[in-house]
Amino acid sequence: MKKTKTSLARKIFIVFDYLVLIFLAVVCLLPILHVAFASVSDPNWVMNQSGLILKSHGFTLEGYKLVFQTRQLMGSYGNTLFYVFASTALGMLITVLGAYPLSKSDLLWSNALMLIISFTMMFSGGIITFYMVVRSLGMYNTRLAVILPTCVSAFNLILVRTAMATLPKELEESARLDGAGPIAVLFKIVLPLIKATLATVTLYYVVANWNSWFNASIFLTDRDKYPLQLILREVLIRNDTSSATSASSGELAGLADSYKQIIKYCTIMVASVPILCFYPFVMKYFKKGVMVGSIKG
Repeated sequence: MKKTKTSLARKIFIVFDYLVLIFLAVVCLLPILHVAFASVSDPNWVMNQSGLILKSHGFTLEGYKLVFQTRQLMGSYGNTLFYVFASTALGMLITVLGAYPLSKSDLLWSNALMLIISFTMMFSGGIITFYMVVRSLGMYNTRLAVILPTCVSAFNLILVRTAMATLPKELEESARLDGAGPIAVLFKIVLPLIKATLATVTLYYVVANWNSWFNASIFLTDRDKYPLQLILREVLIRNDTSSATSASSGELAGLADSYKQIIKYCTIMVASVPILCFYPFVMKYFKKGVMVGSIKG
């Protein structure tokens, strides 16, 4: 087989491209390594460091022990898992059910509906209106205030709708000739063919819900309902490590104070590792799912 010659300009571009990507990868990786190594290092040594920490010093897991002994933190962890699962499941269901009819070119007022949906991506009623609506619906200080108001993303709905619109109409027509109804067509024909898009949208929902803290901060007053990210915010921004430790006795309280910086690092790792582990399972679908509808013909 005859090999195609690569021009010098192309080789230079490829080398430059790889160098830029390697640089970006290092920039993204360094903070993770810094936090990871600092979280298992001697607290007194960490307190005296001013630069990046790229190796552990005086290996210890005492900071993680303090974090995992905390009922408040473990409770918020459970809350976050519940919020992520409930919001993602509800969001995916509404997104699919909304995108399917909108993908039909013969739907009455389809363009007007898409315009209204797209409008919400650029404009909103503001935080005050949002707060008043949620409170008037009786969801204040309930888990529904975290799950319902933002469970659906207009961008994700448009992404799924575009994927459905690219499918050949003949597939649905043949299924209907065999006696399949709209629900059967959707769940047995359409959804299996857009798995890549569904995986990508699921990733978007999971990451958004995992990192969400603002709605909880304005709608929840009961700390037992706080998500993990709100506790992490208190630890990092308000410098309140008592949110991440259950130290009550004098000895444990003194230990928690000496481990103040380590507790921050440990809390960050505890909050970040689950979502980092989730990425590899859906990344194989990501490129195909996010590029759907971008190439015509």
